[in-house]
Amino acid sequence: MVRLISDDDVASLLDIESLLPVVREAFVKQGRGEVERPDRPHFPVGTGLVGDSSLGTGLVMPAYIHGARYYATKLVGVHDGNADRGLPTVNAQIALTEAETGLPAGFLAGTRITNARTGCIGGLAAAELAASSPVKLGIIGAGTQARWQARCIAAATDVESICVYSPSDSKDECADELESDLDVPTTPVESAGEAVADATVVVTTTTATSPVFSGEALEPGTLVIAIGAYTSEMRELDRETFGRADKTFADVPEEVAEIGDLLATDLGESDLVPLTDVLEGRGGRDNDSEIIVVESVGSAVLDAAASEFVFERAVETETGEEVEL
Repeated sequence: MVRLISDDDVASLLDIESLLPVVREAFVKQGRGEVERPDRPHFPVGTGLVGDSSLGTGLVMPAYIHGARYYATKLVGVHDGNADRGLPTVNAQIALTEAETGLPAGFLAGTRITNARTGCIGGLAAAELAASSPVKLGIIGAGTQARWQARCIAAATDVESICVYSPSDSKDECADELESDLDVPTTPVESAGEAVADATVVVTTTTATSPVFSGEALEPGTLVIAIGAYTSEMRELDRETFGRADKTFADVPEEVAEIGDLLATDLGESDLVPLTDVLEGRGGRDNDSEIIVVESVGSAVLDAAASEFVFERAVETETGEEVEL
């Protein structure tokens, strides 16, 4: 029997406060090498449907955490054109398989799980590396992930205020939603510079291919958490930001070294500090004036941990539908 878990089911089972330590533990195990995380193939899809150009990107993200009852395989579609259709840009499903027998165990709606575990990356980074509390949060980007970053950082730290910038009107809706959800003063602003100017923590959550703010605008002590770029063509941060940064951390250094942000600099994998070092107490902020960058491309290990967490809650509460394949 396979348990099917819908997005509504996931929403009823998932809470950020419980997920944060799950993601933290998965990060630590990844850093210790206690995981299996094969390369994630990605490929163009949709070519030939309405022309000779691809319509999106498909990704396959498998992972197993040693000692876990299940291994996970996430199937992802990234379709920028979905914004015009009123659909999410990123959609995902996660298959869980019994590690002992290889039998299928669960099939979960994966988009919310992906958004939540990615948000937790920002939450953990802010909790460990923000120079001061309460946090003044500046967000560039106003889509789904911007909202998850704000929620998770607010769950992991004390947030005093939020500024949101996007070139579209989505910043107004995003600001209203966050202020209502988090009870934190949230202001839509008219430029990226305004979002960065007063912030102690800056988060970028865009699909940009060129820098979204000037590193000259960063105040001493600012923590920059870059979430959006995950390919060689994507870029959110400029050379000035890295030039002013005292340390650059990465969730997966070997993959971060290949994204557009880093390829536009002189930095390589050896210049990146694994974020797991911070969680293990082997590094972090030395003083409150350091500018620190955290780059994230995401990891299937976090999907495996988060989906098992949701699945086990579903079994305990008899949530979802069991079907026989």
